[in-house]
Amino acid sequence: MFKKLAKIKYLPNTFEVLQDGDHVICAVSGKQISLDKLTYWNVELQEAYFSYVEASRKREDLIKKK
Repeated sequence: MFKKLAKIKYLPNTFEVLQDGDHVICAVSGKQISLDKLTYWNVELQEAYFSYVEASRKREDLIKKK
């Protein structure tokens, strides 16, 4: 089970762990994402996404706001 929330700096194609932990929280769904499964994030917004579904939903929401 997940124990500690990590603090992450999202970079292009990688991320840096600023504060040790084993998971982050999806900015769209609120689901916990294990760091070893973290694949989708937004560098500009510094947000993690559980899957391509949440990442696409966020992108669509941002396009609608423009």
